[in-house]
Amino acid sequence: MAAAIEIRRLQAQDAAGAARWDAFVLGSPEATFFHRAGWLGLIERQFGHQAFFLYAERAGEIVGVLPLAQVKSRLFGHALVALPFAVYGGVASADAEAAAALEREAQAIAQRLGAEHLEFRNIAARHADWPTQDLYVTFRKEILPEEEANMLAIPRKQRAMVRKGIKNGLQSHIDANVDRFFALYADNVHRHGTPAMPKRYFAALLKTFGTDAEVLTVTGPDGRPLSSVLSFYFRDEVLPYYAGDDESARDLAANDFKYWELMRRACARGLKVFDYGRSKQGTGSYSFKKNWGFEPTPLHYEYCLYKRDAIPQNNPNNPKYQLMIKTWRRLPIGVANWLGPFIVRSLG
Repeated sequence: MAAAIEIRRLQAQDAAGAARWDAFVLGSPEATFFHRAGWLGLIERQFGHQAFFLYAERAGEIVGVLPLAQVKSRLFGHALVALPFAVYGGVASADAEAAAALEREAQAIAQRLGAEHLEFRNIAARHADWPTQDLYVTFRKEILPEEEANMLAIPRKQRAMVRKGIKNGLQSHIDANVDRFFALYADNVHRHGTPAMPKRYFAALLKTFGTDAEVLTVTGPDGRPLSSVLSFYFRDEVLPYYAGDDESARDLAANDFKYWELMRRACARGLKVFDYGRSKQGTGSYSFKKNWGFEPTPLHYEYCLYKRDAIPQNNPNNPKYQLMIKTWRRLPIGVANWLGPFIVRSLG
């Protein structure tokens, strides 16, 4: 008879437990960068959300993990999410029994907290009978072993933009801090009418994940920062996650050059997968990634609804947020950067 499954909760101060958790995550085909234990402290310290990082144990061995956090606000509702601020989440487990036990515990916690819904940000579908958000897709593609092969794999028009950036004398640099990145990122999201994450959060990402989080910044021939991206590294993959550009970046092809440089450097490191991350269907970022020759794969965000009749739509595509977006664009950048963290913490 197989040993029983026990569900336990990882604590932020438990370094030994975090090491065991991460050892399982690194070896689990279902796990992603967002399943790493470091997110527990980040979410609690940077955003003040209560986190529930659950793991399933059988005979003293971890056989599944489920990172969760509660996001509660008057404006955007009350949810338990796996995982806020992440594009991937849900259960990573060695077997169906462990996955089922983790999901049962998540549902019990959500109902005990009085959450309006429970959300799993799954890559693959798990529950055909659960309400599913079909707004998002992900883009992933193999990194070829040779640099020139990766260049030639980019469709012709997009490849011309990369070569334009090279001809313009653009250069890429790995930054030791988030200063140049944050200035570009904050200005970029402000132009789009959305609040910025706090600068301290990005600094905490570099501190928490060490060499697995990296800032690459593109400068012009005069040394002026034009475009920047903060990327995550997991196993043999690179995931550009947060980015920002100067208004002049488009004319100089700095954005295209930035992603080529990230891919080129990843190739030199021997990495195998370029994960372009999540996009909403029908958006500019969706089209941009398609133009690079990446094909979209639907993401399966699945929900348990407790105190609502429909899946929440807390995203810029929701018409009810259009006035807020237009107003945000008119705010002075300093005011937006001060106010933004109070709003974005509730979006998750």
